[in-house]
Amino acid sequence: MPAVRRSRLWTRLRHRLQFRHRLRLLADDRGSASLEFLTVGVLLLVPLVYLVLALGQIQHAVLGIEGGARHAARAIAQADGHDAGLAAADRAIRVAITDAGLSPDVVSVAIACEPRPSACDTPRGTVSVRIDATVPLPLAPPVLQLDVGLGVPVAAHALQPVSAFGGAP
Repeated sequence: MPAVRRSRLWTRLRHRLQFRHRLRLLADDRGSASLEFLTVGVLLLVPLVYLVLALGQIQHAVLGIEGGARHAARAIAQADGHDAGLAAADRAIRVAITDAGLSPDVVSVAIACEPRPSACDTPRGTVSVRIDATVPLPLAPPVLQLDVGLGVPVAAHALQPVSAFGGAP
């Protein structure tokens, strides 16, 4: 057999062996478990972290406006007069909204007094305070270029009886 033919045969054989060796290396799955774990872990971890952040922010706002509604109702019910009660309630609500991290433009407040709406200091009456707010979701972009981010509406309602003897206990 001529040397040129033998070298071509050995070259082909060597290429075939190298090709089979490469195929075996590609078929070998050693080390891929850690890669799969990292990929799946990141794909599951990112939404989970976002969910925890969003729920934490919503819960923080809910607790803040609930405390504000309760404190405002108590301030009105224990005030010496109608106007003094509304002023104290306004201060309580402003502090609660600020502590909850909400802006005043996403909050609405409704105060109702029974039996006379114009006199919240009526003995044996009832003061009702309702606060509605929209909690913005973290990292949520404005929707449809309306300059309004995505948010979750939350509400708090508090009732407080007015003492039969009037004023603070």
